Amino acid sequence: MPFAVGIVLGVLVCTFARGVGFDRDRSFYPTVLIVVAWYYVLFAVMGGSSRALVVEVAAMTLFGLCAVAGFKYQFWLVVAGLAAHGVFDAFHGSLVNNPGIPEWWPAFCGSIDVTMGAFVAVFPRRYGRTI
Repeated sequence: MPFAVGIVLGVLVCTFARGVGFDRDRSFYPTVLIVVAWYYVLFAVMGGSSRALVVEVAAMTLFGLCAVAGFKYQFWLVVAGLAAHGVFDAFHGSLVNNPGIPEWWPAFCGSIDVTMGAFVAVFPRRYGRTI
């Protein structure tokens, strides 16, 4: 069920953003990438694990750098970052022991991330010469 909900919400979020024009701004999807990466940091704080917090901040920093590089230089890095975060979700439990993560979160987050990355790849806005 979390996969289905993630896919449906991913399509709805992207379609809504396209419909109302949010994604006309080149910063929309980089901001989404940064926000989805911060959730694991939030879960580490909620779970009270300092070790998980350090690992999650490091991972969030990598995704944040990907978002900034994609925004400033090559927008395809944002698409790759969204998809990579979805893959990260699939392996997250074997990489980090973060007790604050809801059981259903990795499946949900992974499916919404990959869906949004695919949506932007298939239906890209033209952001100057960088996509």
